[in-house]
Amino acid sequence: MPGKKESFSPPALGGSSLLVVFAVLALTVFALLSLSTVRAGNRLSQAAGQAVQDYYAADCQAQEILARLRQGERPEGVIFTEGCASYVCPISETQELQVRVRMKGAAGYVIEQWQVALVGNWEFDDNLIVWDGQS
Repeated sequence: MPGKKESFSPPALGGSSLLVVFAVLALTVFALLSLSTVRAGNRLSQAAGQAVQDYYAADCQAQEILARLRQGERPEGVIFTEGCASYVCPISETQELQVRVRMKGAAGYVIEQWQVALVGNWEFDDNLIVWDGQS
């Protein structure tokens, strides 16, 4: 058949093909956003777990110092003023556990303060640039 020409037509890219491409792209974006959210949540939970662990380590140290005080010892780092023993146990670089105990006789005591306090310098930053309407 020498006179017959074969015609080639490219595959049709219709609306359904475009819809499939869009759906794949949307699912990929949602998958990446979900992965990012999970990683952020994991970092937050690890930081919170470390903070709790650090607090209870400081609390345990404070309890040990209190036990030594009740036995009549004078541990290093404890300040005695007017019948009160005061000491601090570091929790992190920015927090410490502050304790003040009033000693009453041989075995009695009253805890006057047992609190977490922020340490370090806090600097106020008022350099907020607000547009005043002028260019």
